[in-house]
Amino acid sequence: MHRGASGVAESFARALGSDRSIAITAYDGSRAGPSHAPATVHIGSPRALQRMASAPGELGLGRAVVAGDIIIDGDIYAVLAMREGARTGTITDRWRAGVDLLRDAGLGAPPWRAPPSPPEEADLRGRRHSKRRDAEAISHHYDVSNDFYRLVLGESMTYSCAVWPSPDISLDTAQDAKHELICRKLGLTAEQRLLDVGCGWGSMLIHAARHHGVRGVGVTLSSRQTELARRRVAQAGISDRVEIRQADYRDVDDGPYDAISSIGMFEHIGAAHLDEYFGRLHSLLRPGSRLLNHGITTPARSTPVGRVRFRLSFVGRYVFPDGELHEVGKVVSRTQASGLEVRHVESLREHYALTLRQWVTNLEAHWDEAVELVGARRARVWRLFMAGSALGFENGRLSVHQTLAVRPTGRPSELPLRPDWDVGSLDSRP
Repeated sequence: MHRGASGVAESFARALGSDRSIAITAYDGSRAGPSHAPATVHIGSPRALQRMASAPGELGLGRAVVAGDIIIDGDIYAVLAMREGARTGTITDRWRAGVDLLRDAGLGAPPWRAPPSPPEEADLRGRRHSKRRDAEAISHHYDVSNDFYRLVLGESMTYSCAVWPSPDISLDTAQDAKHELICRKLGLTAEQRLLDVGCGWGSMLIHAARHHGVRGVGVTLSSRQTELARRRVAQAGISDRVEIRQADYRDVDDGPYDAISSIGMFEHIGAAHLDEYFGRLHSLLRPGSRLLNHGITTPARSTPVGRVRFRLSFVGRYVFPDGELHEVGKVVSRTQASGLEVRHVESLREHYALTLRQWVTNLEAHWDEAVELVGARRARVWRLFMAGSALGFENGRLSVHQTLAVRPTGRPSELPLRPDWDVGSLDSRP
């Protein structure tokens, strides 16, 4: 049946607060929005509406997209303006919008039986942030496919915010600049011992060993990352200088280290465990040595993204189960409460937006290959997650900070009086 402007498509647009710049088509033959829109959202079946009504807001919408009940063609960023509309109002407002949507679609009144969630949704068991559950959470996110991550991340295989001296440089060069910036902040010199917590595929350690002569240890909970990181270290000819361990950072006991980097793993540390995290890193540092903590944060004006809110979010269910984000002031306070002295804090918010947009471009350019590697549903998870995150960094709903701290000695630190860590040109690096 064709419902025209009063059909499912128009009801869907109202429920999401669309600005009507996006075209919407639906299984009942209805259409809303302009004919020459930058993107089209197709509602393929009533299951999409049932998912949205049963989990109001971004989670229900995300489930529908992942399952393929909603197909997005065209500009993913333009479409996600509708997701921002889904964030507005209380949970009751969003539930009522879902009720109206189902009634408009002729699907009756509540209760509705929600379709099963896509199998890519995490369902972790056990005590939150126990070593076992943390390992499961990391495996859910990272033990997907190394080849898939290479398609998205590029040859640098670096899954964290790059540093862009210019938006015109390549992603690999921007990641190289990030690693160099961290090396300079840490003041790395030859033969120092560097611990990289959450080392990923080993990119930071490879850079530090090649360009600064350090000896390094990297720890990750991911078996896939461990396997490839060890292979990359061997291919770089530095197996005598760099060791990759599949281990929890809480189990590292061979300090002291001359420097510690933690890049993009801080999001996995719950608020209840911040003191344990910083206390452990403090104990592993030699007095006078430095810690560089690089992690996503939330602005002070926002609601803390703690366990309840994160558990109900699309990212919390499909991307970072058990993840929690912290406000940068709290990060500084908890760092110093551990006995470390914070010396420098830098926001890289816009840099992460540029990085994520490049990752989305890479994924879309290799879409068929990505689907072959991990399946269509998981590819949709990453496209939706990365594009939405890019907008979050652009509008200030998310940020990312590098916090440099020193284990004090009671004497002047060895940091330069006015640090200049410019990486505009990498030609001057060692």
